[in-house]
This record gives sequence, C-alpha cells and structure tokens, in this order.
Amino acid sequence: MKSTFRSPVHTPLSRGTFDPEPEETDENDEDRFVNRPCYEFNRQLLPAWDDKHCSHCRHYLTARCPHIDEFLDDVEDLSPE
Repeated sequence: MKSTFRSPVHTPLSRGTFDPEPEETDENDEDRFVNRPCYEFNRQLLPAWDDKHCSHCRHYLTARCPHIDEFLDDVEDLSPE
C-alpha cells in the first residue's frame, strides 16, 4: 500500500488579515521577523508559502536560529505577569 502526500488546502494567512483591534506598533517592529539575511525557506512547505517570514524558515524556533533569543523575548512579553 502506498501512502499519499497530503497538503493543506488552506493558504497561508497574510499578516494582518484578522486583526479586530490593531495595536500601535513601530514600523520597525512590524518588519522585525521578515526577510532576514539568515532566512532559509522550509522546503517541507508549499513553495507558495515562501514569503520571507521567519515562521516559514528552516531555522525557526530551533537551536540553529541565530535570533532564537529575540523570539523567546517576544514570547515572554506576551505572557501574563
């Protein structure tokens, strides 16, 4: 029996498509995790998802990511006190 490759039928969400209450952010903050020189597309995703966002990078949230501390700091900012 051969297994088949299953791919999601939904498209990747664009940043900001669902934002009921937009927060005030700096322009630099908005582009903070986009198009970094270390970006390497995760080839397990569909090629159409290659939008240069860190969340689609092969190194995203791994020890190989040179900016892992920055991601963890960003998550800590969201945690309740």
